[in-house]
Amino acid sequence: MIITSSDIYNITYENTKINCEKLTKIVNDFLISYNLKITDISRIYINKGSGSFAGIRNSLSIVKAFNVAKKIDYYCYSLDDFKGERDVSYENIPNLCNKFKIKKNLINPIYIS
Repeated sequence: MIITSSDIYNITYENTKINCEKLTKIVNDFLISYNLKITDISRIYINKGSGSFAGIRNSLSIVKAFNVAKKIDYYCYSLDDFKGERDVSYENIPNLCNKFKIKKNLINPIYIS
């Protein structure tokens, strides 16, 4: 999902084992489909779990690469961070991260087995 000052863009993909191999292509195709560029992104919010070890590791690796290559800040949250909050929609995640003082560039993933 990409949230701009005027629009919200999102896509969904079927969860498959090969998505991790093509995740950067999926992101690139998503940006192209909405005529956006990676340089248009100023912050990334990533759910740190629960999820599979490989899926979380791959997602975080790509987010860290965006941070290193393009200086895009990222915020890692868990839905558990927002206990007691009524509106925990993905569109509201940036506001919730501000409200609950989620620190940027801090990753403590939650894995399930």
